[in-house]
Amino acid sequence: MNQQSFLILHGLGGSGPDHWQTWLYQELTKRNYSVFYPTFSNLNSPNKKEWLRELSTTMERIPKQHKLTVITHSLGCLLWIHYAALKNMKIADQTILVAPPSPTIVLSEAKTFYPVPLNGNHLLNVAKETLFIHSTNDPYCSIEDSKHYTNLGVSSLEFPNMGHINTDSGYVKWQWILEFCMETSKTAVPS
Repeated sequence: MNQQSFLILHGLGGSGPDHWQTWLYQELTKRNYSVFYPTFSNLNSPNKKEWLRELSTTMERIPKQHKLTVITHSLGCLLWIHYAALKNMKIADQTILVAPPSPTIVLSEAKTFYPVPLNGNHLLNVAKETLFIHSTNDPYCSIEDSKHYTNLGVSSLEFPNMGHINTDSGYVKWQWILEFCMETSKTAVPS
């Protein structure tokens, strides 16, 4: 087993079998990585406290000596931001937050996740590197609203016309994210 772990966090409604996160989980597992891909409770009407508790339980299972890369999508990004605000200490080597929803437009199904804690340096404190990935036409976060994330002092990539970077926008297999994760793992200590 490689000395690299990956944690994949889904969003509202889960990711399902055709989502790129499920594909990524399968691809990383095939390569003998330690991959954690929890399914959170009440997928369609999540409660932030429950999801944070479930995330904490998952985090306890991840080997502490492993390099950790966290890959989140949509509401999973907000979950990680809340977790980071609570911990405010180094947890991961890298976090990749894909298509976070607008922090200013409350999703009624996930209202317990608002307000989003964007003040402070907790994202800088919990990981050596954090990368936000945005799409220019994400229906859940306009380019204007994405500035709330890009102004946090972490790296950001903007992809043209990828929608919400989910199954509805055609992302079942997303080769870019797999290659990015493989590049990340090259600096992991071999077993």
